[in-house]
Amino acid sequence: MKKGILLINLGTPVAPTAAAVRPYLRRFLGDPRVIAMPRLLWKPILELMILPKRPAASAKMYQAIWSQDYGSPLAYYTQKQATRLQALLPDRIVKYAFSYSAPFIPEVLREFAREQVEELTIIPLYPQYSTTTVGSVTDEITAFYHKSTFVPNLRVVTSFYQAPDYIEVLAAKIKNAWQQKHYDKLLLSYHGIPESYVAKGDPYARQCHATTQLLREKLGTIPVLETFQSKFGRAKWLEPATDHTLKSLPQTGIKNVLVVSPAFVSDCLETLHELQLENREYFMSAGGQTYDVVPCLNDDEDFIKVLKNLAVAPADQHALR
Repeated sequence: MKKGILLINLGTPVAPTAAAVRPYLRRFLGDPRVIAMPRLLWKPILELMILPKRPAASAKMYQAIWSQDYGSPLAYYTQKQATRLQALLPDRIVKYAFSYSAPFIPEVLREFAREQVEELTIIPLYPQYSTTTVGSVTDEITAFYHKSTFVPNLRVVTSFYQAPDYIEVLAAKIKNAWQQKHYDKLLLSYHGIPESYVAKGDPYARQCHATTQLLREKLGTIPVLETFQSKFGRAKWLEPATDHTLKSLPQTGIKNVLVVSPAFVSDCLETLHELQLENREYFMSAGGQTYDVVPCLNDDEDFIKVLKNLAVAPADQHALR
């Protein structure tokens, strides 16, 4: 029996230009899982107010992080993760897909079907579950197989924030960075979501808090702050906000910080631009002295082993909690 593994991440523009960013943003912000607003209200806002201007601003940010050697960091590291996982599991077919850019999820699922894969494990590359990420992925999978003649044995790893080896690998990376300089605080910055989503039952905030607690247990005496980044729109989002926190910390005597985002496994716009550039400027302008960001796990050997364990572990170990 042929077995497959599909890694899924958000996606990326194909180039750091407004023309390339626009269709990507249209797909992303047009997803009702991401923006939970009636379509008749949201579509005019998206098409008439956001898409005419935001792509150019976003393109400038992508230009700041775009690699001359390999282009989009997110695409590069996701591909590397799939390649390295394939090397660890030669008896399985490993592929990757994105929700909002090529290779799209349905396109890759068709590839598995053509190759007659009968058992498929799908790993959305989000440690914590949210309706905005994993929920959207499961929508795509369900829609694809709803119209399929054959449905393989499916297993979706809906979260892995509680996986002991994931916590161990992340904690080890943090400890190594913490030992390089003197820091006053470790800031765990998670991607935020609107509080209204949490009120409707999204477990994301609870799983972020649990991740923080698990890391605290591994990090011992390292002082930890938990914050949330990437707010979009006027709705109330999870707090405290990363940017507001960094602007205020120097006035409290905390002038040396180490930052890491446990919500991302691959470096991307949110880590390389928002955290490393924008928030650094906020902190240093407010009187900060030392500001460093721990890189994501990316294609680290130990993280690829985490993915391997997620792919081959019994399904009940990864049920949504």
